[in-house]
Amino acid sequence: MASIDPFLKSLVQQKGSDLHMTSGLQPVMRIHGEMIRIKYKELVHEELKQMLFELIDEGKQKIFEQTGDLDFAYEIEDVARFRVNFFRQKRGIAAVFRQIPSQVQTAEELGLPQVCKDLATLDRGLVLVTGPTGSGKSTTLAAIIDHANKVRKDHIITIEDPIEFVHQSQGCVVNHREVGPHTKSFSTALRAALREDPDIILVGEMRDLETIRLALEAAATGHLVFGTLHTQSATKTVDRIINVFTSDEQAQVRTTLSEALKAIIAQTLFKRKDKPGRIPALEVMLCTPAVGNLIREGKTFQLSTAIQTGRNIGMQSLDDSIMDLLKKNIINPEDAYRKSIDKTKFKPFLKTMPSILD
Repeated sequence: MASIDPFLKSLVQQKGSDLHMTSGLQPVMRIHGEMIRIKYKELVHEELKQMLFELIDEGKQKIFEQTGDLDFAYEIEDVARFRVNFFRQKRGIAAVFRQIPSQVQTAEELGLPQVCKDLATLDRGLVLVTGPTGSGKSTTLAAIIDHANKVRKDHIITIEDPIEFVHQSQGCVVNHREVGPHTKSFSTALRAALREDPDIILVGEMRDLETIRLALEAAATGHLVFGTLHTQSATKTVDRIINVFTSDEQAQVRTTLSEALKAIIAQTLFKRKDKPGRIPALEVMLCTPAVGNLIREGKTFQLSTAIQTGRNIGMQSLDDSIMDLLKKNIINPEDAYRKSIDKTKFKPFLKTMPSILD
């Protein structure tokens, strides 16, 4: 058993999401969004380095020594998998372990709307799940892929860095590829995937021009592509995709995106007040003909209006989703106000007036 394992087992037992191990500090767990110090001595650089290096081979150790950063996945059998990042900081080595539940939560367990399950049955197109780091994008995508795996008989290829949720093949054949051990990059794996008879392709992160270009091409040529971006709304997601291309390409990209895009889910996590845990608030934009026209014509500033008018077909704004959680007494008014877009809607629920910084 590795020296770090007791800390990770404790994280799982306490239903925490992250373990922080930092030279010069006590270990810290994030539990339901709050950082909680562990009653343990301050970690010393050399001792922590030895503890962490137990988890990786010489090849990964050399990569870390050369670059100062390292990403990989670590698993404790019958406990959980973890997404791991080693990095250097002022006081020495540090690491963050993000727990990946061993069981994929279903759409029903996560409280996702029916429209999210419907996306798993699309024949082709691009579906994006967006939000800041730690907003639960991977968990939502895993639930959608899980539904596809149950109801379809197709080939699913996932490309991640590192592999997070592991799906056992059910109705579908599922192949997991990890950047590093299995393929050079997201773009390399995406290019290869088009020759591997896929029906569904999951791209863990669309982080560069080439990956975004290839994902668009795959979606436009008859594949169902799921991906993530670190954007906070549907409008910003569309702008991000278009602006990554050069100005002379953008008109064509708008046209391609307007035809290939099927949906954008933008989410943020809230700490629950009704019971331990967290819950997502979702903005859902479906690419209707009206939405497609706005994208094609470069009128993304009107997308929020299109979302409001599409409520009858499953669209919803982030503020509406937050308001629904607030009225059901699931989240605190202060959190709702802080993470909302139009804060005036949420002021009446506050017991005290917000500060000038909110």
